Amino acid sequence: MTGLVGRGVERVDGRAKVTGAARYAADNEVSGVLHGALVSSTVARGEITELDPSAALASPGVVAVYTHQNLPRLTVPPDFPYPKSFVPLQDARIHHNGQPVAYVVAETLEQAQEAATLVRVRYRAERPTAHLVDALDEAFLPDEFRGRPNEHVRGDAAATLDQAEVRIEREYTSPTQHHNPIEPHTTTAVWNGNSLVLHESAQGVVLARKIVADAFAAFDPRPDVRVVSRYLGGGFGAKGPTWPHTLLTAAVARQARRPVRLVLTRAQMFTMTGHRAEYRRSLRLGATRTGRLTAVVDTSTAQLSRTEHSIFNSSDSTLHLYACPNVHVRQLGVRLDLPTSSYMRSPETTAHFGLETAMDELSYEVGIDPVELRVRNLNPRLPYRGKHLLECYRLAGRAFGWARRDPRPGSMCEGEEHVGWGMATELHTYNANASTAELVVGMDGRATLRTASQDIGTGTYTVVTQVVADGLGLPLDHVTTLLGDTAFPAASISAGSSTIPSVIGPVSQAARGARDAVVAIAVADPRSPLHGVPAGDVVTEHGYLFARGDRDRRDTYRAVLSRHGRPVELTGSTRNTPGHTFGAVFVEVRVRRRLGSVRVSRVVAAYDPGRVLNHRTARGQVIGGVAWGIGFALMEHTVVDPNTARVVNPNLSTYLVPVCADVPPVEAIFVDRPDPSSNALDARGFGETPGTGVPAAIGNAIFHATGRRLRDVPFTQDRLL
Repeated sequence: MTGLVGRGVERVDGRAKVTGAARYAADNEVSGVLHGALVSSTVARGEITELDPSAALASPGVVAVYTHQNLPRLTVPPDFPYPKSFVPLQDARIHHNGQPVAYVVAETLEQAQEAATLVRVRYRAERPTAHLVDALDEAFLPDEFRGRPNEHVRGDAAATLDQAEVRIEREYTSPTQHHNPIEPHTTTAVWNGNSLVLHESAQGVVLARKIVADAFAAFDPRPDVRVVSRYLGGGFGAKGPTWPHTLLTAAVARQARRPVRLVLTRAQMFTMTGHRAEYRRSLRLGATRTGRLTAVVDTSTAQLSRTEHSIFNSSDSTLHLYACPNVHVRQLGVRLDLPTSSYMRSPETTAHFGLETAMDELSYEVGIDPVELRVRNLNPRLPYRGKHLLECYRLAGRAFGWARRDPRPGSMCEGEEHVGWGMATELHTYNANASTAELVVGMDGRATLRTASQDIGTGTYTVVTQVVADGLGLPLDHVTTLLGDTAFPAASISAGSSTIPSVIGPVSQAARGARDAVVAIAVADPRSPLHGVPAGDVVTEHGYLFARGDRDRRDTYRAVLSRHGRPVELTGSTRNTPGHTFGAVFVEVRVRRRLGSVRVSRVVAAYDPGRVLNHRTARGQVIGGVAWGIGFALMEHTVVDPNTARVVNPNLSTYLVPVCADVPPVEAIFVDRPDPSSNALDARGFGETPGTGVPAAIGNAIFHATGRRLRDVPFTQDRLL
């Protein structure tokens, strides 16, 4: 063992990324590739009555224009991208603005884009509904979403609420928001007979392979699909599902009998690849005068598209975070003429924003410090394992200096700035999916690990390499990790904070097994200096095998396997269980009341993710989560025209996201206590926990600074003037 796990090892893929050697999905060179451009609908609801591609077909370089009139029928996959009933370019019906209505392929990108402007489309338009407020009377209880019910009842919340000594009844809202990863969604489809290779910007190549294969299920023979996604320029949930443009590109390439590449424009990513749904959350809390929660009623309403039947229930924190005997949670849906919503950057943040703001309001109502109120209501029971949330409060609060806080709103000023301190608990679920890892230790003494998981920018390449090197006792640069290819053993999607819980167990199992196999070969080989040494007395470090207590008796991986004459191959497939990861975030804001401007000036956060496998990448996750939270709280808002249901700001000049100047120094603290119930080297899933509490903490800090309670994000200047 080399002690690499737990250290802040630098990213092993960093050099490839900064030198341009890392090939993202659109970087792969494919001979004879055609370029695609989509024509998008200009109405949100209605039907195509006329479509004329003749001018586009006559344009230079154009090979074909595909529409619902000439594209083969595809099967709607059962989980595409969520339970949904249509694929574009299959009929004349329009379900949302920006829906693809034609697909142009040409010899160059510029020719395809020019020709796309020449396709003439006429519609029979119907009046769309674009906002929740216009259809709240049509709210309904949607179908169960992937085993997650949309209504939970514990005790009798309504009756208890009526008798509560203290009641808080509030409504919190958040608008439509978009993921906006720096890398656009892209697909390159290459057919060779009945085999299809997709170079895809995907968070889950195994899932993408299944979806695409299912879409072509009616074709005979059914195609053999391979999906490759070695590097990803961010996904944030948008690249978890397989969206229609991927299926269309595969179908178009099959028809054209040539490879086709499609790169979505930034504007198209606002209508074709999901978004965070608009939410309205009604929260009612009942409590005693001493701050003990007695009842929670959480009713949220979110947007669905016309083609969806279910929606993700984000209220896990309401159910489990605090000890309350009476809870009623309902997740309602309203159908609007908008695209399908999806998971986005810690999808439980919407519920967490409401709950943690309401808890702050309750703390002022009963006159109890916000931290103390949460401590009094801490839930010590399942589903939490190895829970050290109290320590998170203590560590982060002490580092922040919370004890010096004057609780009176508006009491802390520095010059023209009102200073506010706020905090929130952070919580997110993590998944654990079946995964397999294959490890080969070659006769050169180097190891190669293959698994079909992905690194979406979070550091998976690095952490997996650490685990392999540590398990084998090899130097870090003697290990190569290969990810993001369905030619490798099947593994988890990189979403839902599932990568570490799903993949690390199999990787560690394969590494330990390979080490033991090499040790067994060495001690059984009369030519080895370790011949006859009990296997349990052999230590592996830095590529060497030593006899414990006699380091002069040593061998090397290279020598052992060279004599053996063949490599060692091991497969790991250890299963893990899902769970939760916790934290506490403390935020300082500075508000200029005359301008209404808000600046987040300081953030301290502490987390309990089990064992921290790499402190450098873990801290990066915290900084990213804080940036997400700042965007959610202060900036991000997809503006949808109420009359046309068209996105008004489909770009990064008017859809604002945080830049470096908006994100202050972040102090990240880790409890770093191994969770023995986790098969991922005692680590839990962590990526989405940072950020879940940041929007509420910012809003709570703004109230502390100004005395004005904001319940609708984003907290823009006009709301403070």
